[in-house]
Amino acid sequence: MIRFVIALAFGLTLGSVALPGAAQADAAQVEVRLSPELKARAQETYGLDEVERLAETLRRDVERELDLTGVMAGGRVELVLTDAKPSRPTLRELATRPGLSFRSFAIGGAAIEGRTVTFDGKTMPISYSWYASDITDSRRQSVWGDAEWMFQRFAHRLSR
Repeated sequence: MIRFVIALAFGLTLGSVALPGAAQADAAQVEVRLSPELKARAQETYGLDEVERLAETLRRDVERELDLTGVMAGGRVELVLTDAKPSRPTLRELATRPGLSFRSFAIGGAAIEGRTVTFDGKTMPISYSWYASDITDSRRQSVWGDAEWMFQRFAHRLSR
């Protein structure tokens, strides 16, 4: 009897491990690109590498949330990161502006535009932005902390 229960539990575990792989085939495709204005500002001010990594963070956050809920299965999410403001100076800003220190902080956030395309071709526009309104928490943030928090919030709302 005990062997049967263990075998059954083990079999259910293996079955549940196989399901996410099957769901991956139907997972939503998420594409994130930078707006031309943000790309130009990133090259000039923040450092393009950092902003491209930030866009990749947005893509991963949205993919993860959509995979968890199954929303947009077989569809696409096309996003454009139109604005991003760091909560702390970026490496490029620290190198080019001698008065800054990593201990400096500011109000950060981000803005996103785009659209969703369902598996049957229906589209819906997306526009979402959030910027911190209080500098109190900024001193405890990472460089892109406010923007990353906004990405998590956006991804959660999109997947629900």
